[in-house]
Amino acid sequence: MDQVESLRSFHRTVTARVGALESEYLGRGRPLGECRVIWEIGPEGTELRALRRRLGLDPAYLSRLLRSLEAQKLIAVRESADDGRVRTAWLSARGRRERRELDRLSNELVSSILDPLAESEREQLADAARTVERLLRASQVSVDVEDPDSADARWCLEQYYATLAERFEAGFEPERALPAGAEEMSPPRGVFLVARLHGEPIGCSGLKGSADAPPDVKRMWVAPRARGLGLGRRLLRQLESHARASGARSVRLETNESLTEAIALYRSSGYVEVPAFNDEPHADLWFEKRL
Repeated sequence: MDQVESLRSFHRTVTARVGALESEYLGRGRPLGECRVIWEIGPEGTELRALRRRLGLDPAYLSRLLRSLEAQKLIAVRESADDGRVRTAWLSARGRRERRELDRLSNELVSSILDPLAESEREQLADAARTVERLLRASQVSVDVEDPDSADARWCLEQYYATLAERFEAGFEPERALPAGAEEMSPPRGVFLVARLHGEPIGCSGLKGSADAPPDVKRMWVAPRARGLGLGRRLLRQLESHARASGARSVRLETNESLTEAIALYRSSGYVEVPAFNDEPHADLWFEKRL
């Protein structure tokens, strides 16, 4: 409850200090929600589906905001010529000017927050803001059990293979790797996880079950834009929880020496290097963790 109250107090302070409670944000004659939509549409336009996911808004509420901005002649919403279901919001010339003005006023607002502070306090506040943003983004990530043959799972696996091909000194050939099929990474034998941020897949990992050996961690991948959110450690914890719930006493994994970040994660998570327990041709190191 102390943590809850601290975050609630922080939220109250921030919303009051940045003017989020005012009916006219930054004195522009419209609320914060409309100003934020103008900013998020951006100079290149944005599909409404992506805009809704990014802002986490109810479709009906977003529609009301868009209609209001259209009435103010700040935006236009158009259907795709190729697919009528795809609609994109664009800033008008007036909307682009308004976005630039919002940018200028936002900089002034931030300066008014920083100006009263000493230089050391400014840096402290900026560091704290970066930390808060990272942790809030991490809290928006969902991790779900997924069919390894689903579209998002297959997409993640493609990115995983492409990453290994780029990182491994000798390249990566999926057809040479030890198999980890959909059935082996599906309940009750195993599990496959897909992580998403704003509805978009940003990571995956699998647990390959076996009847006569500890389960193996497989296909661990985190998108570059999601690194720093602690997602790899979170995926690993969930795989371990599944293994523990299924009665396993340990989990294993193999990896390539070029994946230095992953190796550091495994070691700091309690994995201990052991002799090779399989003949994976791309592996240099083998690890095990007692549960």
